Amino acid sequence: MTDRRSVVVTGLGATTPVGGDVASTWQAFLAGRSGVRLLTEDWAVDLPVRIAARVAVEPTDVLPRVQARRLDRSGQFAIIAAREAWTDAGFEGPAPEAGVDPERLGVVCASGIGGVTTLLANYDELLAHGPRKVSPLAIPMLMPNSPAAHVGMEVVAKAGVHTPVSACASGAEGLSYGLEMIRSGRADVVLAGGTEAAIHPLPLAAFANMMALSKRNDEPERASRPYDKGRDGFVLGEGAGMVVLESAEHAAARGARVYAELAGAGISADSHHIAQPDPVGTGAIKAMHDAMTDAGLEPSAVTHLNAHATSTPAGDLAEAVAIRTTFGTAAERVTVTSTKSMTGHLLGGAGAIESIAAVLALYERVAPPTINVDDLDDEIALDVVTGQPRPLGDGPLAALNNSFGFGGHNVALAFRRS
Repeated sequence: MTDRRSVVVTGLGATTPVGGDVASTWQAFLAGRSGVRLLTEDWAVDLPVRIAARVAVEPTDVLPRVQARRLDRSGQFAIIAAREAWTDAGFEGPAPEAGVDPERLGVVCASGIGGVTTLLANYDELLAHGPRKVSPLAIPMLMPNSPAAHVGMEVVAKAGVHTPVSACASGAEGLSYGLEMIRSGRADVVLAGGTEAAIHPLPLAAFANMMALSKRNDEPERASRPYDKGRDGFVLGEGAGMVVLESAEHAAARGARVYAELAGAGISADSHHIAQPDPVGTGAIKAMHDAMTDAGLEPSAVTHLNAHATSTPAGDLAEAVAIRTTFGTAAERVTVTSTKSMTGHLLGGAGAIESIAAVLALYERVAPPTINVDDLDDEIALDVVTGQPRPLGDGPLAALNNSFGFGGHNVALAFRRS
């Protein structure tokens, strides 16, 4: 289609293991600072994995007490990130006050697991004290769509409020859904992203028993090490990222600052294994190829790639194979970063946070490093940014963000700036 609407990013919001907002998170990325810590709670003592990446700023330090008590932790993160993105885009107050038609405003806030901590906490109350102690707010808090609903109510979004669930690809799928809402003409503005809050003994034990998590309990900050020969699994993280997507016409009419264009998206499914990646990366290749085709980009035009790269032995290698196959000889000119080396893996929030990192890499013209790569795996064969941030140069730039999830879900997003 030659007449489809261009979609731009005009606002960014986040709360992550390395910063309570976008500015502090970005500075931590550039500085190569890890957010992984040893868990100090009593319940962690007997777990095989006792490290995780909690948010740098507790949501209860930011939100009013009454509001915080009515939200699952994932909802708290989403509200904080959405408020920052909304304000960063130049909007104040709900849609009618901000000059946005509520009927033309949408929200997409994804989650891979939903309100698991609320669910488990109320089950504990049921077992310990009986059914009368189960909170009447439990269902509205634990619903996977609860964060999206609360963000939608806050800004008065009436074009649609949605919650994609595709495991670790959820956050990126949230952005792709927002892109289509605007392209299809259903909305002019969409708050899109993802959130996750699953640092709890049950998910930690379950992931650990799958052999998915790093067991470097003695050196937490060095545990997440994508592409390194010594990588032994991912680190569970938490947080949220939200962006304001807007039609280029709507943004121009109000004189909004534009960070980058969300130029394309590619979505595919492996249909291979519930938890293991396709070793030859067929689905990942298709997602990246389709994202570039959708954006009208040749592989040689892509300067930077924020990889899914979780620090698992099989996953990192499968993605590297897919990147090399997709880009061919152009792969050697693509600077590759895994910000999960610093944040750990935010599951349903990962794709949104990493999209923000990709957008800022284009906007600031610099790619953050991947930390803890002490001995680069020879089989990766990519230009992985390590040590210091890498300047991306002048002129037009384009970047991809990859997000892959259990179940074989693949999402690639293409961003560009002039």
